[in-house]
Amino acid sequence: MFFFLDAPATLMLLLVIVLVSGYALTVRADLVQKLALQPRRVVADGEYYRMASAWLIHGGIGHLAINLFTLFAFGPAVEALLGTAAFLAVFFGAELAASGLTVLLKKESPSYASVGASGAISGILFSYSLYRPTDLIYLFAALPIPAWLFAVGFVAASIYAMKRAEGGGGIAHEAHLGGALGGIIVTILLDPGVVMTFLRQMGLG
Repeated sequence: MFFFLDAPATLMLLLVIVLVSGYALTVRADLVQKLALQPRRVVADGEYYRMASAWLIHGGIGHLAINLFTLFAFGPAVEALLGTAAFLAVFFGAELAASGLTVLLKKESPSYASVGASGAISGILFSYSLYRPTDLIYLFAALPIPAWLFAVGFVAASIYAMKRAEGGGGIAHEAHLGGALGGIIVTILLDPGVVMTFLRQMGLG
């Protein structure tokens, strides 16, 4: 019941996302445009702050709910494994990696814009998968698959969607992929021993 006492950063992030996104969705709709990641404006106008602000806002209640649920489900476990400071490093490192890849791939698209913490949360999910690759994740709350398989499928689906549909069909697949890679890299930099942990649990080391 009180597990969030051991995960203060996760609780803080959840509260910040709820408060800022809720405010933008109900009171200040103009904040969406002001804080959204718009690669063209980052490159052409030097609005670099957008690479670190889009996680604060979401496109709708459904989008917000999915991200909150995923962070709620995996954030406390990763924070317990890494510690609060390292957990925050993974979260924001993944967010910057997600934004960086999005800017790189979409800088020539004047209309492209994305919002949400999906990139950062993807990084947390992949960090979790490094530590506990054989734990079961319930896809669509029904189909149990090991975390490592979910991670591989996630990356494959994001790459496929990026190639198939311009703009990703309304989903920021670039952010998902960039965040996942960022989460893996930052986690390994912070705890190189996680590689052997992963290999042992996979029966490879």
